[in-house]
Amino acid sequence: MSTRKPPLYEKHSQSGADFTDFGGWDMPVSFDSITTEHAAVRDSVGIFDVSHMGEVTVSGPDAAELMNRLTTNDVTALDPGDAQYACILNEDGIIIDDTVIYFRPDGEEYLFVPNAGNDEMMVDRWTDHATAHDLDATVLNRTDELGMFAVQGPDAVERVQAAAADPLDDISQFSARETTIDGADCLAARTGYTGEGGFELIFDADDSEAIWDAFDDVQPCGLGARDTLRLEAGLLLSGQDFHPEDEPRTPYEARLGFVVDDSKSFFVGQEALRDADDPDELLVGIELQERGIPRHGYSILHDGEQVGHVTSGTMSSTLEEPIALGYVDAEYADEGTSLGVEIRDRTAAATVVSHRFLQEHRA
Repeated sequence: MSTRKPPLYEKHSQSGADFTDFGGWDMPVSFDSITTEHAAVRDSVGIFDVSHMGEVTVSGPDAAELMNRLTTNDVTALDPGDAQYACILNEDGIIIDDTVIYFRPDGEEYLFVPNAGNDEMMVDRWTDHATAHDLDATVLNRTDELGMFAVQGPDAVERVQAAAADPLDDISQFSARETTIDGADCLAARTGYTGEGGFELIFDADDSEAIWDAFDDVQPCGLGARDTLRLEAGLLLSGQDFHPEDEPRTPYEARLGFVVDDSKSFFVGQEALRDADDPDELLVGIELQERGIPRHGYSILHDGEQVGHVTSGTMSSTLEEPIALGYVDAEYADEGTSLGVEIRDRTAAATVVSHRFLQEHRA
């Protein structure tokens, strides 16, 4: 049951949005239709209210060491204004969450973004670890104080630049800059979750309406389109493509080994990962050659025997083909391998392809 609502819940409701529970938040799943919103982001620009994402700040003399001990990437590589993607692991090397870490442009603190519903757990984890290892760092849960929108699409940079008071079009990918939009301070970061260029905007929650209204000519999009867009881009969904209990996966199984920096002296889960870089199962992209939607939990078959299962699937409106992510035995993970997906009472022919569906489509 949803217990948390974004600052613009009433405004979204009055605009006719449909809502869904996501991580304990009542969030817009669509404003018009998922297909319309998906196409707007692929063809021009759309805006998402993603204020359900967690926002946690870490500051103090030992902030970098604390961040480095609890995430897989190396935060000391970040200069002020840089951003970084990383995994958060348990002691067994299993992904608890993934996150984007922002090193504030003033160099005073880190802001990291856990997935919806994980903010309190992460604050407890960070605080307990700091206490246990006598680290001088201040950890604050700012999820209820901050709002977050994503403006994504081929025209997103131009559109955000038009609304901002400072030059933003020269910011490189995974970088951020402070600016104001309609007089409201915000952090504008070149990150995203759709496979398109664009910005994440993070600001005081009280400024949510002013900033949303600054983009009133941009297609509002819900989490339904966000899911189909991220799946086409081959980006994983927490709780579905990995989960510490229901879908326990290491970064190597999930094809996220590129965010594991084993040169660090220590991070939680590092020891367990040392013998896990050649996993028995791997994430793959699946493309169906027949009609049907490969849903979460469907079996993946080879010669009638189950060799894996689907974790995410949809009918790709960009590729006009059914696509899916799933885990299979490593011997069946090579691109071009012929498999099948069990859909109700039949087996639909499928082929292993790159899970970066959109990137391959555009190559």
